[in-house]
Amino acid sequence: MSESIDSRSMPTPDHLLHTGSEHPVDPEDLVMASGRTPTPALIEKARQDLQKYGAVAVERLLP
Repeated sequence: MSESIDSRSMPTPDHLLHTGSEHPVDPEDLVMASGRTPTPALIEKARQDLQKYGAVAVERLLP
């Protein structure tokens, strides 16, 4: 018996992941790094966090 694989349940490949140290971080990146689905409210909060903390904001979520 074979099971279908849902691509949403698969981990994100390492080559698609990044932190603020090598690329600019946008609000959507920050929301997704928190494990949440980007919504207008969360994107706005992330935008404010990026203004306040800069790219270090993502380091607060990812060790």
